[in-house]
Amino acid sequence: MYLVRRVYKTKPGQARKVATIVQEQGDMYNAAGQRSEVRVYFNGGTVPGENNIVYLEWIDEKIDSPYREGNKIPKEILDKGKELKGLIEEQYIQFYELMIPAKMQNS
Repeated sequence: MYLVRRVYKTKPGQARKVATIVQEQGDMYNAAGQRSEVRVYFNGGTVPGENNIVYLEWIDEKIDSPYREGNKIPKEILDKGKELKGLIEEQYIQFYELMIPAKMQNS
């Protein structure tokens, strides 16, 4: 099991708008059966920490390419992603392996 986190560094003042778009897009992926339920969190300057940043994360059984053979991303999802153009400065993805009982080592 893996935690997948996409990080968006937004233009100043755009974190809440980007978080809204990313949440909507993540919900669409979930409804299409291509992603588990997503969680989105952001800092638009109202809490301590780095400002103008949005996180999208979900849990997946495996790391799989969106370009894999036979994968069809619905047009609505791609169109929703286009709304981010001009609102973000940078984005990247992080992968973390989740600890589950089957992966635990004996002490």
